[in-house]
Amino acid sequence: MADTDSVGEINEIKLTDYSKTSGWAAKMGPDALAQVLRRVDFPVDKEKLIVGLENGDDAAVYKLSDEQYLIQTVDFFTPVVDDPYLFGQIAATNALSDIYAMGGTPILALNIVGFPNCLDNHILSDILQGGADKTRESGASLVGGHTVEDDEPKYGLAVSGIVSPENLLTNSGAKEGDVLILTKKIGIGIMVSAIKAGFQKSDNSNPAIQMMTKLNNQAVKHFSKYQINACTDITGFGLLGHIVELARGSNKEVEIETAEVPIIKEALNYAEMGLLPAGAYKNLRTFKDDLRDNGERDQLKLEVFFDPQTSGGLLISAAEEDASDLLIDLYGEGIDAAVIGRVNKGKQGVKLNW
Repeated sequence: MADTDSVGEINEIKLTDYSKTSGWAAKMGPDALAQVLRRVDFPVDKEKLIVGLENGDDAAVYKLSDEQYLIQTVDFFTPVVDDPYLFGQIAATNALSDIYAMGGTPILALNIVGFPNCLDNHILSDILQGGADKTRESGASLVGGHTVEDDEPKYGLAVSGIVSPENLLTNSGAKEGDVLILTKKIGIGIMVSAIKAGFQKSDNSNPAIQMMTKLNNQAVKHFSKYQINACTDITGFGLLGHIVELARGSNKEVEIETAEVPIIKEALNYAEMGLLPAGAYKNLRTFKDDLRDNGERDQLKLEVFFDPQTSGGLLISAAEEDASDLLIDLYGEGIDAAVIGRVNKGKQGVKLNW
């Protein structure tokens, strides 16, 4: 993107070399975070706060009027790719996803930036342009932000969105008989580890990068036609971590057909090589007590199911009678969606069918 005499030097910079961990793998572990949060007394307007901290949802929701709610979220992380422009796109796509997971429309965003003073400022311009272009694609306005010097590059967005009360979705509304639909393959965190290790290209030919730069808005625009009872996006807690939160919030048993979970083919190979992010093991330790099995467990796949995803897909809990038509609409948008399970009345938790 930059057009100065130092372009060649800039292009040789590998952003992932400037971070200890990449993307959502850098997220603080759920156990440690819970210990921190329980010591903090947060001010809350109980009359107007519709969704807060109680169920670990994707964003906060505040009542503006009887007809309109405000959705507020913030997400930022260290580089998952070496190309600054792609990094900006991915970080923005990831932040915007929280608004879509709540059934909303993003309207306003602010940049959040940490940047080393040893790097050329054209790199930062490219990061910001990537974020700006994805925000433009979403239809929201991007109006500034805040930048600090940091040893590691960090980028993301604080995003505001709107939603009508009847279209609001949370991770706690799943109903008995619902079908669970996943809109992106998992294994993104492992692929990011492979990029950092030099085994995978850090460009648009990488299937993980193609998924990380794909907005989740194309799925959400069809929701109003169907009975969608719950939704969440798959990010730092991995697929199973977010499914556990959905089961807890909805007080239901969620049954997963493990063979139906779509995984990036290369990710399984890299997992066997030991390239699973440390965050996957943190997630497994945190959520393992909520899991039940119907047979012999595939330990490698189980660990992959907890792989921290960066800019992952949506997990949609849809009424069974609407699932087929919703899938047709998703396929029509070029979304490689898959039915991976269902919601049952049984004991709260997640049942894994191997």
